[in-house]
Amino acid sequence: WGDEGKGKAPDLLGDQIDYCVRFNGGNNAGHTIVIEDEKYAVHLLPSGVLTPSVTPVIGNGVVIDLGVLFGEIDMLQQRGIDTSRLIVSANAHVIASYHRTIDKVGERFLGKAKIGTTGRGIGPAYSDKMSRVGVRVQDLFDEKILRQKVEGALLPKNQLLVKIYNRAAIDTSAVVTELLEYAERLQPMVQDTSLLLNNALDRGDTVLLEAGQATLLDVDHGTYPFVTSSNATAGGACTGSGIGPTRIERVIAVVKAYTTRVGAGPFPTELEDADGEKLRVIGAEFGTTTGRPRRCGWYDAVIARYAARVNGVTDFVLTKLDVLSDFDTIPVCVGYRLPDGSVIDEMPMTQTDFHHAHPVYEEFPGWREDISEAREFDDLPKNARKYIEALQDMSGAPFSVIGVGPARDQSLL
Repeated sequence: WGDEGKGKAPDLLGDQIDYCVRFNGGNNAGHTIVIEDEKYAVHLLPSGVLTPSVTPVIGNGVVIDLGVLFGEIDMLQQRGIDTSRLIVSANAHVIASYHRTIDKVGERFLGKAKIGTTGRGIGPAYSDKMSRVGVRVQDLFDEKILRQKVEGALLPKNQLLVKIYNRAAIDTSAVVTELLEYAERLQPMVQDTSLLLNNALDRGDTVLLEAGQATLLDVDHGTYPFVTSSNATAGGACTGSGIGPTRIERVIAVVKAYTTRVGAGPFPTELEDADGEKLRVIGAEFGTTTGRPRRCGWYDAVIARYAARVNGVTDFVLTKLDVLSDFDTIPVCVGYRLPDGSVIDEMPMTQTDFHHAHPVYEEFPGWREDISEAREFDDLPKNARKYIEALQDMSGAPFSVIGVGPARDQSLL
């Protein structure tokens, strides 16, 4: 569900890649990266921005809150990180102030039926994109076009705000003025990123396409409607970047040694007991973007296999194994018992069955040792190695990296 420590994987690959491209989502995604004693939290910027040799790119599939983007750039620059290499797609859509307003009042209006969005305007921006009334980055460089687009987008929204939500109408000129304030600073960063990336591949450069969110938050393949508003799966990498599917050679998925999610929706292995709280505390399981406490549970091999299938995963990065070092016994979900009594080992076809699924566990002995200093697989305790090997057999693809702590060097290749 997107909380797997995913920022670490592209950061580890930094020296092997030339371009790091965000292809979906917006600032509802959070990537935390630890380098030596420094911790960096980015939301819109690709993780590759922290590697001097990498060109970071925000692709056409991303929705961009420009205030957040420049806030992140300024934050990194103040900490001595060079962000001058950043390139932004001319076709990426912009999150305007009215998207955030609609998001927040809409969630409040839903009450108990709310989805649990971050309130950052992501869903409404994607809705406008699909309704063909969205504002794109390139529109900021033509004031006449920009005003027409904002007027068109606000016409139905102001009716909704005034007549349904009992809120004040939003002024077109105020929105246009706010967006135009970013245009001069933004323009030097903007390129045709599809052309840029395909030319890079033709030269033999290595391009890493980095998702926000995760498989079970994908709008098509996730736990709908408790999902994000974009395609976070590997197929979305093509549409969100303008790179054809035949050019993708490897699909690396990030999975945690236990399971968490933020927000509402089904979660079969969720623990609402002392073990769940223990995972939350030891793992510091609070959202990078929202700060919300994450719901915690045991590893779910069923959803790992599902992710391997729908993404065509070639290898997994397993993160946060060290968090499990304080448990005597570690259960792993190997299947689900459905309300009719049947047991399945694949994702249920319907949301109803998934919502009512009860996990079937296989238990593994813990290791009760600090593993944060391990740098080779053989450095791990015997029970930790057995746990990893069992998960690998269940998960549908080999593990290429094991994370034993948050720092860049706390990884077993």
